[in-house]
Amino acid sequence: MVFLSQARAEPIRYSVMEETESGSFVAHLTEDLGLGIGELAARSARVVSDDDKQRLQLDRQTGDLLLREKLDREELCGPVEPCVLHFQVFLETPVQFFEGELSIQDVNDHSPVFPTREMLLKIPENSPPGTLFPLKLAQDLDVGSNGLQKYTISPNSHFHVLTRTYDGRKFPELVLDKALDREEQPELRLTLTALDGGSPPRSGTVEIQILVLDINDNAPEFAQELYETQIPENSSLGSLIITVSARDLDAGPFGEVSYALFQVDDINQPFEIHAITGEIRLRKTLDFEEFQSYHVDIEATDGGGLSGKCSLVIKVLDVNDNTPQLTMSSFTSAIPENLPEIIVAVFSVSDADSGQNQQVICSIDDNLPFLLRPSVENFYTLVTNGALDRESQAEYNITITVSDLGTPRLKTQHNITVTVSDVNDNAPAFSQTTYTLRVRENNSPALHIGTVSATDRDAGANAQVTYSLLPPRDPHLPLASLVSINADNGQLFALRSLDYEALQAFEVRVGAADRGSPALSSQALVRVLVLDDNDNAPFVLYPLQNGSAPCTELVPRAAEAGYLVTKVVAVDGDSGQNAWLSFQLLKATEPGLFGVWAHNGEVRTARLLSERDAVRHRLLVLVKDNGEPPLSASVTLHVLLVDGFSQPYLPLPDVAAAEARADPLTVYLVIALASVSSLFLCSALAFVAVRLCRRSGAASGGGCAVPEGHFPGHLVDVSGAGTLSQSYQYEVCLAGGTGTSEFKFLKPIIPNFVGEGAGRATEENSNFRDHFGFS
Repeated sequence: MVFLSQARAEPIRYSVMEETESGSFVAHLTEDLGLGIGELAARSARVVSDDDKQRLQLDRQTGDLLLREKLDREELCGPVEPCVLHFQVFLETPVQFFEGELSIQDVNDHSPVFPTREMLLKIPENSPPGTLFPLKLAQDLDVGSNGLQKYTISPNSHFHVLTRTYDGRKFPELVLDKALDREEQPELRLTLTALDGGSPPRSGTVEIQILVLDINDNAPEFAQELYETQIPENSSLGSLIITVSARDLDAGPFGEVSYALFQVDDINQPFEIHAITGEIRLRKTLDFEEFQSYHVDIEATDGGGLSGKCSLVIKVLDVNDNTPQLTMSSFTSAIPENLPEIIVAVFSVSDADSGQNQQVICSIDDNLPFLLRPSVENFYTLVTNGALDRESQAEYNITITVSDLGTPRLKTQHNITVTVSDVNDNAPAFSQTTYTLRVRENNSPALHIGTVSATDRDAGANAQVTYSLLPPRDPHLPLASLVSINADNGQLFALRSLDYEALQAFEVRVGAADRGSPALSSQALVRVLVLDDNDNAPFVLYPLQNGSAPCTELVPRAAEAGYLVTKVVAVDGDSGQNAWLSFQLLKATEPGLFGVWAHNGEVRTARLLSERDAVRHRLLVLVKDNGEPPLSASVTLHVLLVDGFSQPYLPLPDVAAAEARADPLTVYLVIALASVSSLFLCSALAFVAVRLCRRSGAASGGGCAVPEGHFPGHLVDVSGAGTLSQSYQYEVCLAGGTGTSEFKFLKPIIPNFVGEGAGRATEENSNFRDHFGFS
């Protein structure tokens, strides 16, 4: 809050002699104002004057009022008496004014001065004793007793001088004591001395030349002894002011009158008179603020040298020709935000005109959050109208307009710029409350993965933002080893290589704090999504590729085209299109006999089987994903063609190995030739072999060498589509032992009896693969 104390009812008054040295002591303000010791300094007291010139200075520590410069009373006040310098003592916190007056006492530092060095008087010789002859007066800039007091004249037998006072001025008049005789003495020279009342007195002199004339018994007489007129101060040069006239009763040259200003060499004389017509015109610009009136003495002289005198009083009328003036006493250019009622400036206004032209009004723009409050006479205080917000507006350009009430109105404008200093009242704000960043797995460590950005509406250190990672909501998330953040610019970096298969996404809370006091902060959520890279090759689930003897798929020779032989089941650890698998038959013992469906891995017969087709086939299937670049895996399938599921086919191990190493085309040719010549023999042997196998399986209870456990009834690929039908799910066991070999096929595995069927199948399969000679 701002408190404005009332000023003293009566001003404090001091006096000082003019021409006193600067720095001289004037008064002790602390005692005179009734203030405590040190209060002037604590309240930032200072002395301000009505004008821009600071002639006084205040020592705040001692409370002494001192002169800043020598004071010249004549320069400050001219002929005005008393000469008073007005000043104010201004105190802050709270604001308080004390009116003061300093009376400047005159010293006798000026001598009387006559306007000319010599005066000329023409006096008729028949002038009777006692005749008065007016003389030009002297001027003394001092006032009072130091001003002009009297005149004296040098000793002579004809004249003495009288000192007369008129309108506050002292005029010398020469008095004739003894009649003149031109024939005896045609010319006289006298010295007129003007004396002031100083101690010691000062004086000025002028020489008077007196010419004794022949008789001219009528002097010119003016129509009026005193003329009065008025003239506006803005009158143009050459303007007619007034016309005076004088009359002389003499005839001839003695009746011819000429006019002249009595004080023609007066430096302040702005007028001129026409010697013949008596017209008085303006020859210098007038200024009401400098002189409000003029006293002019006019002399009319006839041809015989006689003269008459009259006075003219010219009053200067004020016009509104001075713009108001604004004097700044105190100004604070930077003010803090969020504080109400702050004093921004203290200033005074003045106008050199008079009357209504001198009355002023002061205003500022209504749209500004500031108020003008009048205090003591002509002083105003500019205060804030409530708390300011730097973020809304950081700078105000204030135009103070001072206008007078004259016609036409004149105004002056004073521009000041007020800046609002920042207070830390705004927390940093993120550009987004939630950020989503994507980073591809297998990235290089220290990879820049994204940037968060926060701005602070404050300024300076209050707007400098520092970023940091906040503790994660999941305490098990190793945030310190995953990401880091640049505290200055908010750039986020991955500290290590990420694995999509291990961590697909995680969340990080980022904090932004400014450097204000106290610091303010905010936070945002960063969601990091790990993008899958094709870094996992397909993995074949079925058939198993574990280095053991491979399982063989049985296909009846009577199978139709499109007969489902088996299904290759594979998965891919990646996701998306990186996990889309396609199947391709790379190599086959007999090309064109089998085909692989590209999308589900089903191996089917491409045509009808014939007796010419080889009994044993080896298929190489390629499983490839859709990544970039694509990754693949291969699987080898063994297919055995049989005439029926009751017919055994037991080739010897050494023969099977030799055939496996032989070229497939050669094998086909050999089989074709052998089948023609030995068809009957093979049929008989096959019938006997089946009988022996059944009998041997019942006696020994052999098993099949397959991995422990059982395959699930439905094998699902990575996309979850496609299964192998139950009617084609068989387990084939090939066993190798002594000289005899057995072939046995089992019943289909039914999922409803997994527990019972799995144990029996395991036992029966243990000998099947060991006794079937395939490599």
